[in-house]
Amino acid sequence: MPAPSGDPDAGLRPLDHYKTRLPRWRYTLRQKYLPLIRWETPYLASLQETLRSDPLDTYFAWSANLGTHTFFMIFLPICFWFGFTEFGSGLVRVLASGVFFSGFMKDFFCLPRPLSPPLHRITMSGSAALEYGFPSTHSTNAVSVALYSLLILRDNPSLPDNQRLIYIILAALYATSIVFGRVYCGMHGFLDVIIGSILGVILAIGEFIYGPSINQWMWHGTWAAPLTITLVILVFVRIHPEPADPCPCFDDGVAFAAVIIGVEVGQWHYARTSYSWNTPVPATVPYNYQSVGLIFSLLRVVMGVLVIFVWREVAKSVLLKYLPPLFRFIGRIGLVLPRRYFLDAREYKTVPSHLPDETIPPIGHLPKMIRRGRSDSVGPQSAADAYETLAFRERKRRESLGHEGRSPSPSSPVQSPLRQEVSGLPSLSPYLSARDEERKDEEAFQQEQQAILNRIDKPRVRYDVEVVTKLLVYSGK
Repeated sequence: MPAPSGDPDAGLRPLDHYKTRLPRWRYTLRQKYLPLIRWETPYLASLQETLRSDPLDTYFAWSANLGTHTFFMIFLPICFWFGFTEFGSGLVRVLASGVFFSGFMKDFFCLPRPLSPPLHRITMSGSAALEYGFPSTHSTNAVSVALYSLLILRDNPSLPDNQRLIYIILAALYATSIVFGRVYCGMHGFLDVIIGSILGVILAIGEFIYGPSINQWMWHGTWAAPLTITLVILVFVRIHPEPADPCPCFDDGVAFAAVIIGVEVGQWHYARTSYSWNTPVPATVPYNYQSVGLIFSLLRVVMGVLVIFVWREVAKSVLLKYLPPLFRFIGRIGLVLPRRYFLDAREYKTVPSHLPDETIPPIGHLPKMIRRGRSDSVGPQSAADAYETLAFRERKRRESLGHEGRSPSPSSPVQSPLRQEVSGLPSLSPYLSARDEERKDEEAFQQEQQAILNRIDKPRVRYDVEVVTKLLVYSGK
């Protein structure tokens, strides 16, 4: 985030911030949709004020955890460990695509979350508010998972009707709790959750139609199949738009894109080994509850989760140590892929051994996250929040001045003092006093801008090697 400055033309003005950091056509699109985001605010605040209660706060804050990246990244592997290979592959693709493409849209439009105040932000996540608001990734994830699961269940003829009804009710409750909860908690507006839900529907239907063909191609194809998937994903990672503010959407998108690479390459390879079962589909992990039992089934989950965290810590440490010299060599021959808010390897000597991970926190942090409980905050929590707050206050200030920020015209008496004196017109002192008052108001507003921006935590330093590190670490999971 740029350092505050006293110069109003240095990009500190809220609108100038995005105008100077986005391509003109993206800025134009942002300005076109921004009024819709702002129009929703009073209705969202009224809804929240009417419905809020302590039990609902707790319910929607906790249920939101079921739509987070951390939840899915830990529990998705369970599908594979217990033999549900095809279902697990479909879930990975819809979730990874949802995280990537919703993050892609967030960084593309750079639209803020609903204004706080008047809204309260109720959350248990420490990083969710750092992202842009449009569209809602939680809504995309919840709707895609619920709909894809229901579509798979519909094709299961052995499922009794009463169980089918229970699953439908549970899926509807899950999706509704997540989607409506984002509005209730003040984290998203109506447009955010509607577009996020539509994206989830598209991804779920697309996976249901084309997923089986992708699986067959991967299980029975040559090495060209996983290579093609990998190259396509790397292209999408490369064209991910640059945001105007520091936003973790790119980090999450890279992590989930890498998971798809790992799953597809892993299935292709595992299907060709003697360890996998071909029933019900190739690349199935051997598992039978009757022969394994409850205790060893639980141990399988515990050991699997531990392996995930151990792999992440070991691989991350090794890569962060040895990738910077490689990146410096690549940079010397001109093959750099610069990205805003990521420090070039030629500008640092070492990388801290334990960089924070917004997608899956270290295993030692999980108990602290569980004990943390929900937070109820009011006010800007990110750079995007701060600039939206400033834009709102500046608009109100201009409206109170009565001229919407227009400068005096050349024919204004203030612009022609000599002509006034000669013609014997009244004294200029009232006009000059108004100008002085306006100048004082402008200075006070600039100080308010700086104070608001200073309250926002500066984003941590991100290193260019983190992108490749995430790709390799998460593809190994």
